[in-house]
Amino acid sequence: MKKVLITAFTALVLFSCQNDQSEAAGSETSASTARRGCATQEVLEAQLRADPMLAIRMNEIEAYTNKAMLTGKLVNGKVQIPVVVNVLYKTAAQNISDAQIQSQIDVLNKDFNALNSDFGSVPALFAGVKANVGISFVLDQIIRKSTTKTSWGTNDAMKKTAQGGLAPTSPTTKLNLWACAIGGGILGYAQFPGGASATDGVVIDSKYFGLSGSAAAPYNLGRTATHEVGHWMNLRHIWGDATCGSDLVSDTPTHNAENYGVPAYPHYSTCSGTPVEMTMNYMDYVDDNAMYMFSNGQKARMAAIFLSGGPRAAFGI
Repeated sequence: MKKVLITAFTALVLFSCQNDQSEAAGSETSASTARRGCATQEVLEAQLRADPMLAIRMNEIEAYTNKAMLTGKLVNGKVQIPVVVNVLYKTAAQNISDAQIQSQIDVLNKDFNALNSDFGSVPALFAGVKANVGISFVLDQIIRKSTTKTSWGTNDAMKKTAQGGLAPTSPTTKLNLWACAIGGGILGYAQFPGGASATDGVVIDSKYFGLSGSAAAPYNLGRTATHEVGHWMNLRHIWGDATCGSDLVSDTPTHNAENYGVPAYPHYSTCSGTPVEMTMNYMDYVDDNAMYMFSNGQKARMAAIFLSGGPRAAFGI
């Protein structure tokens, strides 16, 4: 496992300049109708260009997170997150049912509490670092709105009433999810801690929301939301959005690049030390049925943001 030492300067580079998108894809053994597309990093880069102070806020969050982990000052007990689901639909299929929405909440609760049925499939190599994050989710409200838009893109239009969307509800104390047609092959995207509250939350294409109804294989197990909520809780992509990049977590191996489909195990990185990649981590790009774990280091990063003084402390401990 790698060691992570982040200085203030390094963090500034990470959050203001990291756009080295690797073109090489990891090994895959199953053909997918479409590759997983998460626009979180691209949205972050656009936000950084629009708001020069965002990099500074994210640096401060990173420094706080590192201090919390180094001192062992992490959240005790359970964190329960109220979830508001904003449904924007043009077609009947996009107007996803209450049951489909609840199925997504159920998946989040299983995945973040090590109750997913495939948790036992984690290879022995990673068994010592697989985590029960201990964060739960409760459906607070469903808001629906009919629209004439065919697709919303990734510029946060779905979060703005002036552009026909739905503004977030109490974003400092509730996780807002938007289910809508994103377009462009994007399954979803999230806003990292530190961004504007007016756009805070997670967007998921309605075709990949939950387990039933419009949910389409190979992304029909609700893991798009698990991946994106991980970003919302301050997790980076496991390959660090760069060739042999850093995800700022010490117990995940260095990945050469993102992986797609269902990689054969073991899949070796070409980075220094050629470690076995943790392709089954929720923060990779594999199919839903191929991702089924967070690591203890990722758990620590997520827990830190809910502490007093953390960027999501208002959710309460």
